[in-house]
Amino acid sequence: MRAIWKGAVSFGLVSIGVKVYSATEEKDIRFHQVHREDGGRIRYKRTCSVCGEEVTYDDIAKGYDIGGGEMVILTDEDFADLPLSTSHAIDVLEFVPAEQVDPILYNKAYFLEPEGSATKPYVLLRDALSDSERVAIVKVALRQREQLATLRVREGVLLLNTMLWPDEIRRPDFGFLDEDLKVRPPELAMASSLIDSMAGEFEPDAFTDDYRAALQEVIDAKVEGREVVQPEEEEAAPAAAVDLMAALKASVERARAARGEAPSGGGAEPTPISSARSAKKAAEKAPARKPAEKKAEPAKKTAAKKTPAKKAAEKKAEPARKTAAKKTTAKKTAAKKSA
Repeated sequence: MRAIWKGAVSFGLVSIGVKVYSATEEKDIRFHQVHREDGGRIRYKRTCSVCGEEVTYDDIAKGYDIGGGEMVILTDEDFADLPLSTSHAIDVLEFVPAEQVDPILYNKAYFLEPEGSATKPYVLLRDALSDSERVAIVKVALRQREQLATLRVREGVLLLNTMLWPDEIRRPDFGFLDEDLKVRPPELAMASSLIDSMAGEFEPDAFTDDYRAALQEVIDAKVEGREVVQPEEEEAAPAAAVDLMAALKASVERARAARGEAPSGGGAEPTPISSARSAKKAAEKAPARKPAEKKAEPAKKTAAKKTPAKKAAEKKAEPARKTAAKKTTAKKTAAKKSA
């Protein structure tokens, strides 16, 4: 990382030398404008609307339009004479509870690194901030603009969050705010139940920029000359619900199913989600009988095989019975003759 600013944190009579680094970076995929026919870069020239000449950066000044076609021109010398007491300092104004700072005020984040021998007072301020559970309200001038900011601790490092001024926050002016809309208690209870069923711990690493990943895949495929594999289509968003309670119930069931929880019991009306799950369970149970039937089939065949075998055994035994009967008759005849 490269330091973008050097100065000092003024903490009472203590001065802590620091370097300032950007704490965030944009990961957007950037493109150049090119000529579709040959891929040539499109260049823009800075030309004067009065004389038509191309102007270099050295000849460019800042102009403020006062209306009526009149322009006030400000040069670098005009800006240099402005009284910026915080030009090289981060002045601590007060310490406030962190929850009192509305997140909408936050703008950009910067890391502060101690410079030279300022490590010990830096660590002292860091630990004192952590123990107090407060943030420091400071003023700092970055890029010739004085800004309000906070100092807090993140992962053992002082973090400077520049803020918007209160008059830079727009006020919402929407018609529905003046309407007398009533929310029924059952609807509010069901909405609260939905919030509870979707509650969790925020883990930033669990979320990814799917669009950027898909776009990078398209670029890589173009570079390698291979076919682009289209990502799977996401489930279409449901149409706007007419019955708010039915939509809330279905949403609760979906959230519970996603967590692997049992659907709500009792005599509640079946929702689209619960009905679908019941149908799925019935479909899963139906084929479960087939294996038992298949197991019974071989048993029947075996029994059928045993019957012909039994008959064959009886046929084989029949001549033996006849022979035995003949022997018995011969014995009886011999006995009569001897008598």
